Amino acid sequence: MMEKLSDLIERHTSTLNAAIDAVNTRKSWSPFHNSPSARFHTPGAPEAGKAAFEAQLGKSFDLDQPGISSRTGSEISPFTRQPLGIDYPVSEPSALIYAAQEAMVQWRKTDPDTRIALCLEMAEQLYARNFEMAHSVMHVAGQSYTQAFSGSGPNALDRGIEALAYAAKAMRDVLPNARWDSIFGKENVSLDKYYTLVPRGIGFVICCASFPTWNAYPAMFANLATGNPVIVKPHPISILPMAIVVQQCRRVLEQYGFDPNLVSLAVDSMETPIAQRYIDDPAVQIVDFTGSPRYGSHLEATVTGKLLFTETAGINSVVLESCEDLTATATAIARATCLFSAQMCTSPQNIYVPAGGIKTGSGHVSFDDVAAALVAAIDAIADNPASAAGIMGAVQAEPSCAIVRDIAKRAAQNRNARILREPSSYPHPDFPDARTMTPLVIALPADNAALYAEEHFGPVMFIIAASDGDAAIAEATTLAQQHGAISSYLYSMDEAFIDRSLDAYAQAGMNLSINLHGAMWANFAAAYSDYHVSGLNPAGNACLADLAFVAGRFRIVQHRRPARTKVQSHAA
Repeated sequence: MMEKLSDLIERHTSTLNAAIDAVNTRKSWSPFHNSPSARFHTPGAPEAGKAAFEAQLGKSFDLDQPGISSRTGSEISPFTRQPLGIDYPVSEPSALIYAAQEAMVQWRKTDPDTRIALCLEMAEQLYARNFEMAHSVMHVAGQSYTQAFSGSGPNALDRGIEALAYAAKAMRDVLPNARWDSIFGKENVSLDKYYTLVPRGIGFVICCASFPTWNAYPAMFANLATGNPVIVKPHPISILPMAIVVQQCRRVLEQYGFDPNLVSLAVDSMETPIAQRYIDDPAVQIVDFTGSPRYGSHLEATVTGKLLFTETAGINSVVLESCEDLTATATAIARATCLFSAQMCTSPQNIYVPAGGIKTGSGHVSFDDVAAALVAAIDAIADNPASAAGIMGAVQAEPSCAIVRDIAKRAAQNRNARILREPSSYPHPDFPDARTMTPLVIALPADNAALYAEEHFGPVMFIIAASDGDAAIAEATTLAQQHGAISSYLYSMDEAFIDRSLDAYAQAGMNLSINLHGAMWANFAAAYSDYHVSGLNPAGNACLADLAFVAGRFRIVQHRRPARTKVQSHAA
């Protein structure tokens, strides 16, 4: 027997309330375990998830939706270098758009508490498939198993639930009705006013290749919670994770008597991209994009009359002005750079160090010694295959390797640049054919911006000799204002230096981490607590998550009429 919607709402109320409390207090909270350790999960869950992934290989993905005209799929695992052999339904855009419009008629009239509860149910059921999702993300994106399980599973779902918390806050702020009394001359006017939340229209969610779920969940849930249907377009080389998401969301909607076409999948190929046909359609009123700065800038310049939320990329920097423990600091920076082979939007690329060296708790250390410590910290990861596999994973696509090799070639031709560490593969202990690449490290003076003044999507580190710490801050923040930055890092023992640097980072819209060491990754962003992307520089115009991310996805329409029972006038 199907669970009643009232029971569904009641079952998820505590989760929603806890999420709202978390965003209000910014404390650490999650309804999920982010470790794949068997002690946190039902017996046999890891094996069943892997078996479910393997059972899908070489087969057609089961997704019945409107307008299917053909099938496509060309994903290749970065770990095995073999095709997944999965094909997906290709639907005509007009058919998916029409179906979404039809589904929206019921959905917009469904009360927000029900919509949010259904989204929470989707999150819960997706978490139940997270071992399957982890293997799927591994073999399209190249993330390590543990990162795919946590970062693309619970951490991503937390971002989605965070968006639900903000959606609830935004919608609850609008009273459904009110009595209004005022005096005009000698007449008392009493009106009943009614306020209706009206969704904007179809939401089109364009996912990135390397972290498809992390940005998709917030956009999907923000749209659905506020009454908008969603069409999801995964990257052509990274379809499977989002196909699983759409499949499960459609199952939940059907399970509770709603039209599954509130969520659908728009699949295309590299040769025949389809996004613009959706973006140009008047019924599509909300576009969420995560991906390259080039296409993101194109959307920001051309999408008009619609809501557009973007996250692209930027030049993430580290300013190492001084530190108490150089080994610990170098380890923290190296770990952040090596994580997922620097294919993360939070990966640091440019490491600024004063040319004259830095002060440490053990005394003064030269620029070359700082650079050597950074290289040694990378080597400690890269030279241990087990450690490298867990941290670096695999490089998703060959173009990223080509980018790094091209930079190495350019650096070799630059008389001011020194290659301190050549990029190389490491032997993956479980996948001998994995596409791997350890970081290229280049040292150079600060007047060689042609090499480092853009984001290079791959494992490369520039150690840049700045005249001093203040000059390093000035260049790092200027580059962020010009090209964008999502995460930035500062190491210093000088509190006065830190204090005078904060305003420059704020003006550049750069989220900043100061003196982070230890077990937590410096580039970890916590849902409910960390604001991800400021919207104040070219790295993106939206934040995950805040009220602005959800509040514009619905509008308020009112009607008013004379009150049925007038309030007696107290006028003289």
